[in-house]
Amino acid sequence: MIKKEIIEKISENTGLNKVIVKRVVDEFLKVLSIAFSNKERVELRNFGVFNFKKTKLKKARNPKTGQTVIIPERLKIVFKPSKKIKI
Repeated sequence: MIKKEIIEKISENTGLNKVIVKRVVDEFLKVLSIAFSNKERVELRNFGVFNFKKTKLKKARNPKTGQTVIIPERLKIVFKPSKKIKI
């Protein structure tokens, strides 16, 4: 599902104008982006938690040259869904 489809679904389900829903979704995504930039944990009750995990330094190989390269430690965003979400 893409952002446009999410906006349409929310608009259908709530009866709100798509323009208003788009503004709310855009603002929500902006708030998430700022939180991620600040490396903040984001918890959405009954949905899940976005958190950061540090990856370890590792060696890899460039497939074109065969040269060994070192990939430094970094933070990545991980999502853990709530137990209430059924797949």
